[in-house]
Amino acid sequence: MSDDPHILSTVILTAHWLIVIGLSLRVIARRLPVGISLAWLAVIFAVPFAGAAAYLVFGGKRLSAERVMRHVAAQRAVGSVLATLREEPNSASPAAGSTGETLYWQTLGVMGVPALDGNRAILLHDYGSVFDALVEDIDEATDTCQLAFYIWHEGGRADDVAAALERARLRDVRCRVLVDAVGSKEFLEGTRVRALRAAGVEVVGVLPPSFRSRADLRYHRKIVVVDEHVGYAGSQNLVDPRFFKQKSGVGRWVDAMARLEGPAVALLATIFETDWSVETGSAFEPATSWPPAADAGSPDRALVQVVPSGPMPYPDAIRKLVLTAIYSARQTLTLTTPYFVPDDAVLTALCSAAQGGVTVTLIVPARNDSRLVRYAGVASFEDLMATGVRIALFQEGLLHTKSMVVDGTVSLFGSVNLDMRSFWLNFENSLFVYGSEFASRISDLQQEYLTHCVFVDPDDWRGRPAHHRFAEDAARLVGPLL
Repeated sequence: MSDDPHILSTVILTAHWLIVIGLSLRVIARRLPVGISLAWLAVIFAVPFAGAAAYLVFGGKRLSAERVMRHVAAQRAVGSVLATLREEPNSASPAAGSTGETLYWQTLGVMGVPALDGNRAILLHDYGSVFDALVEDIDEATDTCQLAFYIWHEGGRADDVAAALERARLRDVRCRVLVDAVGSKEFLEGTRVRALRAAGVEVVGVLPPSFRSRADLRYHRKIVVVDEHVGYAGSQNLVDPRFFKQKSGVGRWVDAMARLEGPAVALLATIFETDWSVETGSAFEPATSWPPAADAGSPDRALVQVVPSGPMPYPDAIRKLVLTAIYSARQTLTLTTPYFVPDDAVLTALCSAAQGGVTVTLIVPARNDSRLVRYAGVASFEDLMATGVRIALFQEGLLHTKSMVVDGTVSLFGSVNLDMRSFWLNFENSLFVYGSEFASRISDLQQEYLTHCVFVDPDDWRGRPAHHRFAEDAARLVGPLL
């Protein structure tokens, strides 16, 4: 009997090391970025059993076999749509030698997504104008309304959108809604969704938690397509910031959206249809017509590439494209993001740009709703400022707009944060817009944000308390996993 505890401890220890060795081999074989691999190895080794469990739940980008098959089937159909769009008269490229040329060709080569000219792109820079335009467009719909959001939160102007969809159903307009099953959990369990479904609106929760797939893969896209004629993309969820997360202590969320008319709307519609097909198992239904191009003299005319990203079908593609955009800067580079947790490659790119004479400005919220993310992000501030990067802390709420303007001529705008979650785990969508007209609107908005910012002083930052430094350095170790 006296040997039983010894036998039990030996079995537990043996099981622990077998699990550690087996999962370590799996981490190494997956050939992830070194920072991510080392972070997972540290977790697996340092936290017996719980570290292994965390890796099994959160460590892979796995999707269920059924979902993978649906993705593959949908991508075959998407391939034919993209091939047709590449042959459209409005398919175009930036001028040879321009700042965006390399980014365009890389996006086309990796994803097959063309840039389409003749779009009318309007920047909506506050939640009120977004909801006003969205409700108006839904009220004018005659055929379809398609909405995809990470979060739908009941209350305020979000209820106005729900009411507009119910009115659209009375006109026999088909209305379909995709929302993330976790991000919109309260909405999917609430009274409003029951009323929408009763009115005939099709509402589907995307990526519900399942043992068959990684638990924290999220559907982070923000897309609206009305009558395959008008489209929206950007950072705003379907939430009224006056009612959303008021107890989080970060103030109101600040967002922006782009409203598009023109050929690029067909690409937004294709993304939505792909996601609908994958989630519901229904057949992929390609757009029946391409929206007409805007007049040649329109001041809002824009050349746009609509870029989807996520674990499938192009893992890591958006990270590489963001790096290309950063390295293409020769004069100015201004970025806004609510969640800034760069890996070594992004950090090096930003520092290299600043050292090469580019004026690099990073605008982030002074407070966000994740303390761990904040600590992991600010851990890189000293390195960035040492090379000349200017860091501005937005004081008037949680700045949620995700934007990048390169040399005043190329804009990246959408749902992608500068963190590993957006680069590796989330299903996202971005607009790559080539031309100074839209870039100037984004730049003006970024300058407006700067009027509500405080720039970080390098000397003051170096003098922060030692316990802050330690918390930041500790969070930085798990930054690749956030």
